[in-house]
Amino acid sequence: MKLEVLTVGALAVRCYLIICPETKEVAIVDPGGDEGRILQKIKELDLSPRYILATHGHADHVAGAWWLRQKLGVPVAMHEADDHFFRQPEAAAIFAAWGFDPNEPADILLKDGDSINIGNSVKLTVLHTPGHSPGSVCFYDGEKYLFTGDTLFVGAVGRADLPGGDFEQMLRSIETKILPLPEDTIICPGHDYGDQPFSTLSREKKTNPYIVEFILGR
Repeated sequence: MKLEVLTVGALAVRCYLIICPETKEVAIVDPGGDEGRILQKIKELDLSPRYILATHGHADHVAGAWWLRQKLGVPVAMHEADDHFFRQPEAAAIFAAWGFDPNEPADILLKDGDSINIGNSVKLTVLHTPGHSPGSVCFYDGEKYLFTGDTLFVGAVGRADLPGGDFEQMLRSIETKILPLPEDTIICPGHDYGDQPFSTLSREKKTNPYIVEFILGR
C-alpha cells in the first residue's frame, strides 16, 4: 500500500488516498472539502480512482464526496446506518446551520465485515464502530494501517454530543473492534488533534486517557 494524506476543508479533516502501487488504483477516504486539490493530487500522481469511502456521514468528512463522484465517476461508500441517519431532516438541519449541503445517497451501503479491494494488493475490511455516529466505521488493511475517522484520535476519542452520538457505545466499539488488533497497528485518525499525526495501538493503550481509564481501567 502507498498512502498520501491531505488536510482538507474548514474543519481540517485528514483525507487519505489509499493506493495500490502496482495498478495505481486509489480509494479516497473522507474528502471533506478542497475537492479541486484532491482532484489535482490524483491527476499529479496519475491515479485511477476506484472508490470514495466515508468513515462516517458527518458533513465535514463527506463535503467533497458528491462533487468528486460526479467528476470521477466512482461510487461513494458509507455505512448504511449513517447513509440513512444523516439524510433525515433533524440531522441535516444541524449541518446546514454550519454551512454544509445535505448528504446525497451513498452508492454502496457498507456493513460490518465487508471487504473493499483496491487494485490487486490492497484489501480493506470494514469495522463498524458506532458511537461517534450510528454508522461510524474504521477501515483496516489487515496488516498495518487502521483508518479510524473520528472514532479514535491520537490521545483522544471522538465527541459523542452530536446527533446520533453515544459515548458508552463508542467505548465498546473501541474495546471490541480496535483493541484486539495487533499492537503495531498504525492509527490514522480523521483529524490531527494529538501530539503527532499518527500513532500505534500500543502507544494508545499506554497513553490515551480514554482507553487507559475508561476501558482498560474498568
